[in-house]
Amino acid sequence: MRRVVSLYLPTWPTDRIRRKFGDPPRDKPLVTVATEGSRRLLVGVDQAAHALGLRRGQTLTHAQALVPDLHVIDATPEEDEASLLDLARWCIGYSPIVAPDPPDGIWIDIAGSAHLFGGEEALVDDVMKRLTAQGIQAMACVADAPGAAWAVARFSIMNVVPPGRSVDAVATLPVAALRLPSKTVEALHRLGVERVGQLASMPRGPMVRRFGRETALRLDQAFGHVFEPLNPLMPKELPSKRLVFADPIGRLEDLQDVVRRLADALCQTLEKTAQGVRRLDLIVERVDKRSIALRVGTAKATRDAKHLAKLFDERLQTIDPGFGIDAVTLFASKIEPLNEQQMQARGVGGEGENDVDLSHLVDRLGARLGTRRIYRLAPVESHLPERSMRQISPLAPPTGQTWPEILPRPTRLIDPPEPVTATALLPDHPPKFFVWRKIRHRVVHADGPERITGEWWRSDKERTLLRDYYRVEDEKGGRFWIFRDAPADQGGRWWLHGLFA
Repeated sequence: MRRVVSLYLPTWPTDRIRRKFGDPPRDKPLVTVATEGSRRLLVGVDQAAHALGLRRGQTLTHAQALVPDLHVIDATPEEDEASLLDLARWCIGYSPIVAPDPPDGIWIDIAGSAHLFGGEEALVDDVMKRLTAQGIQAMACVADAPGAAWAVARFSIMNVVPPGRSVDAVATLPVAALRLPSKTVEALHRLGVERVGQLASMPRGPMVRRFGRETALRLDQAFGHVFEPLNPLMPKELPSKRLVFADPIGRLEDLQDVVRRLADALCQTLEKTAQGVRRLDLIVERVDKRSIALRVGTAKATRDAKHLAKLFDERLQTIDPGFGIDAVTLFASKIEPLNEQQMQARGVGGEGENDVDLSHLVDRLGARLGTRRIYRLAPVESHLPERSMRQISPLAPPTGQTWPEILPRPTRLIDPPEPVTATALLPDHPPKFFVWRKIRHRVVHADGPERITGEWWRSDKERTLLRDYYRVEDEKGGRFWIFRDAPADQGGRWWLHGLFA
């Protein structure tokens, strides 16, 4: 199913100026102006100016009367659009199908790449955080149709419109959300039509005769009833290969063969420049002008065409060819230097002869589960169990740290620890029994306590942190790692923190 992000940049002209020149400060109002006839009108208004009551379309004279210390810069639409194009290229990091939407928006089709970021909400959150860190004010929404995403991003607070709910999300919005000319919106207002739902309830024939075909088209695009194509931005500097077919194809076997041919040709091109693939994008173009994108990543740079083609095998089955596919493009959206390496002759010996290359396994698992779900654990110097490890890349080099062998730890750590009800005969003794998840366990063997204190240099709360850990075994042979978070005379509670194999 198609899922499109509409990225809305309400203060793009002023944000671009601040990123380029570094001033004025963000708490100082800034506007850009353009000449229209004999008047100077505001065309860009930053957040500080908007808070003071300034709006686009106001005359500069009126604005300066309201805000005497207003910073004014001449508008440069060409530079704004060029910078928007650069930002769209940056967005290719989220999906191969990206199209600028001047003057203040970008489309991103994430149907084939959202899983790589942990889902649609996680992807949108990541985009927003990274843009905010760059000093760019942005709003975004994901929906089935570009028109619905555009409307909700600008006139609502939703970030994700559930699949199939575009009509419900758009119906309550003002008619200006349909991307209609201002004259049409004013005519609708004079008629008393304020909301999209009101317009949709009008008979189609009279509506088209009175307000034009564009009004009906925009309404259908917002509801997702009419397909709205996007023209993907294809950076020429990225290595790519493309096949156009005289007769459309539709069989899975044919598509797999095309991907293998494109991967082989692309790797041959990369070999000439000593580069390897880290991220690969496939764009499938149907005869009805619909584009479908798939994205895969690799754990390290590679030019193994057979391996790269296999990464798409499972996901090619999700492509609906419709009435046929007439073109396929494969391009490497992320590449790294990759020089030839001397192969180790078998039997010669030497370090690393028995090393196993796990990168292909990592790539296959990442293509199936998402790259963020593939990791390994590395030791961290901390006595607190929940802080003694961190997630790192599965192929990251050794950190040089190890866990102390003298401190036995459970094979499975429960984070956060789960409360248990336990009874001990003496204050510093292990419990005689405990109840976990409504099941009673009688302790037959125990070892401890192992006292762990907090890391006082982190915060004041850590100064009073105290845990007494016990390794216990119940009558059925189950081995548990439990602790009490304070001495018994101070009302300490019991917690289960881990399970031994």
